[in-house]
Amino acid sequence: MKIDDRVYRHARVLVHYSTTAQSKEIFTVDGAPAAESLIVAVHEELLRSGAYPAVRMTPEACTENLFAHGHDHHLDSVSKLDLATARQVDGLIRIMAASNTRSLAGVDPAKQARLSIATRSLRQMLLKKKWVLTLHPTAAYAQDADMGLSAFEDFVYASLYADHDDPVRAWREAEKRQARLIAELKDADQIRIVGPETDLTLSVKGRTFINSCGRHNMPCGEIFTGPVENSAEGYIRYDYPVVHAGREIDGIRLVFRKGKVVEAAADKNEEFLLNMLDMDPGARRLGELGIGTHYGIQQFIKNILFDEKIGGSIHLALGQSYTETGGRNRSALHWDMIKDLRKGGSIYVDGVLLQKEGQFVRGWKKPSKSR
Repeated sequence: MKIDDRVYRHARVLVHYSTTAQSKEIFTVDGAPAAESLIVAVHEELLRSGAYPAVRMTPEACTENLFAHGHDHHLDSVSKLDLATARQVDGLIRIMAASNTRSLAGVDPAKQARLSIATRSLRQMLLKKKWVLTLHPTAAYAQDADMGLSAFEDFVYASLYADHDDPVRAWREAEKRQARLIAELKDADQIRIVGPETDLTLSVKGRTFINSCGRHNMPCGEIFTGPVENSAEGYIRYDYPVVHAGREIDGIRLVFRKGKVVEAAADKNEEFLLNMLDMDPGARRLGELGIGTHYGIQQFIKNILFDEKIGGSIHLALGQSYTETGGRNRSALHWDMIKDLRKGGSIYVDGVLLQKEGQFVRGWKKPSKSR
């Protein structure tokens, strides 16, 4: 089969930069049939690296079958095979390639919550391995983005730097830029986010900012940390709809007191929002604060893998924290929601303006410890 050169460059980034696959390591490659060209290219690159590729190409209808015909044990436990695979693999490459982004819209959210709770320990095990999540462009994603397929492919490959002769070099340069920003945020305490219908303050004291630059998400371009669990105070309205578990939730408004969501509303699918918040005690607390730094991504496309990286945006995830940040919140939920700061938004760090209308303040210096 003839494969676009950009697909091969995408595969090289996944294998040689994101996961740094080594000889005799075992990698699962998961994706739907629509991702066949990328799966084939990744399989080839893994073989070239000396790794053992294990391809698992699963039709989307299989997930629909699980919720429609699965028994209680399918939703409330994991199989011995899944556990054995998680223990034995050295890494995983997961490729999103939906033919229908709303295929799970009719599924009972309680069933989705049960499955998420049951697989939490499996996810935690896999997060300790080498892993990367990426997207292969399909007509369904292009429709969500209000773009033709060819234009959407150009958008995706530009975001991946797969239109560069040396995309690995481009990602390494981006990694250095983000490292300089993280160095400036060392010892930060109070973060205040201000914007239309938004005034939210939280603490990141003692927490670590992570340089997220294509090692686990591809494309990437963000720095993130885990807020102090009881620190969030104020309110926020998210500017973009969230697509989660096959549903679109729009007009989300949250009020925080002592770190917990005490009021929640949405213009669309509010009942689903409330069901997710009641999944477990940790679902109403923040697990992540992320700052988007990929200024090559400026268009919202209803896909969180890209949207949370928009340069000039922030995202706040409800639920599970990443332990490497020092975050302690535990939940079966990890749900990213995006606030666009490019029109009337600001970020303050310990009272000093860091970002205004999506642009970092030139010459910004971190506050002195005496502030």
